[in-house]
Amino acid sequence: MASTLTEQLRGQPDEELAALLRARPDLIVPVPADLAALAARAQSRVSVARVVDRLDRFQLEILDAVRLTRDPEGIISLDELLAVTTAGGADPARVRATVRQLCAYLLVFGPVDELRVVPAADDLLGPYPAGLGRPAAELDPAAGELAADPARLRRTLLSAPPAARAVLERLAAGPPVGTVSDDPAADSPVGWLVSRGLLVAAPGGPDQPGNIVELPRELGLLLRRDTGPLGRLHPAPPVPEPAPTADPAAADASGAGQAMEVLRQAGALLEALAAEPAPVLRAGGMGIRELRRLARAAGLTEPAAALLIEVGYAAGLIGETDDPGPGRFGGPELRPATGYDAWSAGPLAARWHALAVSWLGMTRQPDLVGQRDGRDRLIGPLAPEVERAGAPAARRTVLRVLAELPPGTAVTAEQLVALVGWHAPRRSADREPAVRQLLAETATLGLTGAQALTSYAAVLLAEAGPAAEDEPDSDPLGVRAADDTPAGLPPAAARLAGLLPAPVDELLVQADLTVVVPGPPEPTLAAELDLVAEPESAGGGSVHRVTRDSLRRAFDAGYTAEDLHALFTRRSRTPVPQALTYLVDDVARAHGGLRVGTAGGYLRSDDEALVAQVLTDRKLAPLGLRRLAPTVLASAAGSGRLLAALREAGYAPVPEDASGATVLVRPRQRRAPTRPRTPAAPDPFAYPRVGTPRLLGIVEDIRRGDAAARAARRAPAAVRRNGRAATGDAAVQAHTEAMAVLQQAVRDKALVWVGYVDAHGGRSSRLLRAVSIGAGYLRAEDERTDTLHTFALHRITGASWVT
Repeated sequence: MASTLTEQLRGQPDEELAALLRARPDLIVPVPADLAALAARAQSRVSVARVVDRLDRFQLEILDAVRLTRDPEGIISLDELLAVTTAGGADPARVRATVRQLCAYLLVFGPVDELRVVPAADDLLGPYPAGLGRPAAELDPAAGELAADPARLRRTLLSAPPAARAVLERLAAGPPVGTVSDDPAADSPVGWLVSRGLLVAAPGGPDQPGNIVELPRELGLLLRRDTGPLGRLHPAPPVPEPAPTADPAAADASGAGQAMEVLRQAGALLEALAAEPAPVLRAGGMGIRELRRLARAAGLTEPAAALLIEVGYAAGLIGETDDPGPGRFGGPELRPATGYDAWSAGPLAARWHALAVSWLGMTRQPDLVGQRDGRDRLIGPLAPEVERAGAPAARRTVLRVLAELPPGTAVTAEQLVALVGWHAPRRSADREPAVRQLLAETATLGLTGAQALTSYAAVLLAEAGPAAEDEPDSDPLGVRAADDTPAGLPPAAARLAGLLPAPVDELLVQADLTVVVPGPPEPTLAAELDLVAEPESAGGGSVHRVTRDSLRRAFDAGYTAEDLHALFTRRSRTPVPQALTYLVDDVARAHGGLRVGTAGGYLRSDDEALVAQVLTDRKLAPLGLRRLAPTVLASAAGSGRLLAALREAGYAPVPEDASGATVLVRPRQRRAPTRPRTPAAPDPFAYPRVGTPRLLGIVEDIRRGDAAARAARRAPAAVRRNGRAATGDAAVQAHTEAMAVLQQAVRDKALVWVGYVDAHGGRSSRLLRAVSIGAGYLRAEDERTDTLHTFALHRITGASWVT
């Protein structure tokens, strides 16, 4: 088999070999030495598994048809294959095209009248091609005798009771094996079939107790007489029914709106985590209690919060601190990382792109959060149990299936499961819940809108892995890609940016002290709103409300009444309501009326009435305030606790330093150390793609190596022996003759065979073109690699002319 495949590769033109290497790039990692090595690698189980996993359902069915209809020597003609497949309703032209594709993948090889299958395909696909059992003669002599008489086989089948016939119909649909708990009773349906040779029973293995029954192939073919030997074939992917109305614009608009919403949700979640960091569990990750707290604070469901935590961690927005920080107790904590501040100040499209790319490449499966592990414990976010190496490949598969539909085509979860099952049957087996969950995640992240893939998500998929038909050598420096990317954004982010509303730097202040932002606020405006107003609703436009607490927060950060008046006047499209002006002035008059310093803690004020009010306030009784002067009170509590208690009681104190100067600072959020984004997991089905000129060069090197290997087998015996049989004077004489041959070869620039022993004792025969001899060395050009090498003369064991 190996020699047959090698001969076929040797007879193929360079363009066909280059096409093979393009279709199966793993064959050139590393570059094989010759065509025999290429043929051996192409038949290896690992390499065949890679290409088989890429086949769609119809390609697998045709490959099964080839395996089913081959003769005992493993040969089948294309005409026989067409006769079998057309019985199942397949178009002959479609079958021929699929066979050509299988030949291009080198899963099937040979002339059209002598097709063969690589042996590794049988190991991978199992012993039951097309869901049919083994021939009856291989299973049991009695069953083989029954199958050899077609008329008797039909009579026996027609006499089967209805219950037994139902068992046969189920096994005929595939797979052709079943398990019974113990020896079937003679009066049971299975026992009736076994006793008459229609089923063959065999003991099960240690991991499969009971008996295994198998339906012979001849009977399976008889039961499939109406649908053909292969059963119903699937030459095309399922079409969503009813046929949807494709609307790319609606999908993009809906997806862009969800992209803005997920950015708001991620920001709210991370701010809640900054306000109260989550402790890291001993086993790693975050606890379920903390997940629920963060979900409530951000107004999210627990699955959505778990998804955003996992994506945020992969994007480098969440990190771990080594210590809990001042005023806190315990071990390491999860909090926003340093990169969160830069991310939150960036453009909306760039922020979304960072999340989407991290989701596409992370080796985590967020839907496992909340389930129970092997020890019946709940799995939390960022836990080791959520790690899944195959998650990136599953995401790419789902997006590629959606991208192959017409733009704007909406699909349901059931339709997507069917589509994925056709396009990638081996990679999606038993993964229906995972496919449904991935569709939900794409909707949450804004990759799909109105149940259809958005245009910018298709661009994101192209960024992750270029299309197979793209030619890498057409733009080796990436100049066109750089020119097509506006404003320094990646292509997917640039496409999304054109769908999002432009950031606004104005707001509408209403008489009820609400502030309406008619669009996504620019970063500066967003930072100002965080200080002076409380958020009430979000979306394409957001609503905030100005309160006493929010104004006091602005004054604590260093704003004055004049600054706030100027801010609202500058930012508001509408006249500033008089109620807001009065509220700002009222809060400004009260702000700083009390001063808190460090004695144990003290407070002072020029307003004696205010000091007396504080002294008699029952809410402040736990502080143990004492009057030191008409305008000064002291407490055993520290200044920090004193400030917090006064503010909680409704006062507006400000701290002061030892000189009596007011200290107004905006609280600085503590961040986790800078954490790089989790690198995207490599696609196990993707290799660095090589352009056509380089592939042709690799083919030339392989052919040259093959010619050298074939010639080496024809090398003279003296050179192949490499002096092993020569000793003493004979060895000296052989070396002298070799030097004479080499000197003549240098003069004639001729090819010679040279036997050589390297520094490790390895012996080899090389076909060389001698260049020069001197200083104890031979310089010669290797005929295979066109590379100049230097050989020590004392290590040369023989030389002979090429005949």
